[in-house]
Amino acid sequence: MTHRVAVVVLNHFAPLDLGVPGQVFWSAETHSGEKLYEVVTCSEGRRQVRCTAGYSVLPDHDLDVLDTADTILVPGIHAGRALKDGTITDTLYAALQGRPRIMSICTGAFVLAAAGLLDGRPATTHWTETDRFAALFPEVRLDPDVLFVDDGDVLTSAGVAAGMDLCLHVIRRDHGSEVANRTARRCVMPPWREGGQAQYIDRPLPYGDGGGTAATRAWMLAHLDAPLDLNALAGHARMSVRTFTRRFREETGVSPARWLNGQRVQRARRLLETTDLGVEEVARRAGFGTAVSLRQHLHAAVGVSPLTYRHTFRRV
Repeated sequence: MTHRVAVVVLNHFAPLDLGVPGQVFWSAETHSGEKLYEVVTCSEGRRQVRCTAGYSVLPDHDLDVLDTADTILVPGIHAGRALKDGTITDTLYAALQGRPRIMSICTGAFVLAAAGLLDGRPATTHWTETDRFAALFPEVRLDPDVLFVDDGDVLTSAGVAAGMDLCLHVIRRDHGSEVANRTARRCVMPPWREGGQAQYIDRPLPYGDGGGTAATRAWMLAHLDAPLDLNALAGHARMSVRTFTRRFREETGVSPARWLNGQRVQRARRLLETTDLGVEEVARRAGFGTAVSLRQHLHAAVGVSPLTYRHTFRRV
């Protein structure tokens, strides 16, 4: 039997998030071409709803269609506006309770959390909204780094494209890898992305105000490929190790070792993105010494290997 996915559309919805389930689930077929999913859209009172791109859509159904759905999906929204202007109502909260499976894409997790569906559960959302989410819903076990979280009957994803990863994961869970891989090829997307959204987060490490250890930080950046220990750094700054360590943390918010490691990871990422250098040479130029050390540090920072990172982000 065809599995019905009901997409709940709210004011301030993200337009791509609304399109993802219709495209990915619609593309899942048997070998004979029979559709495995039906996707329907609904809104409270079947009202017209407006997206963040400046146009409106008119869903075909009201919330009553949720009673016929096997899976309910909430696309991303402009969370700040939706939480303030009455977009998320008690009627919607009630309609989401007790469903066999419910999913969210991106900031749609705010809706699930506000309805109490994520209390005590692991979940994720777009990395730019994790601080706001954690402050509003401290009872949710938020994981800001992953592409999606499957907690059985409740599933959440990170931003935008991660919703495609989640939909493919659900197809794989429902019908196996062969169907999921065939769907991915039809959608011209990878059947599985390694790592999490940590690899997409811009994480520049904090700099100080130019005083104290600033000259030494510049010197460190110019010598990332050299062995740099605390004694050498403190000597360059003309400070004791203890004073240098304290001043460095005051000015940057992190220890010298963590700052140096972060800069080396950034150097390695740039080299992987912009050059054809082998992994061993990238490791040497970034100051990690060996490919093994680079793999360990890059995986800890962004969740993927050097070759996977290069394949994903190589500029052509």
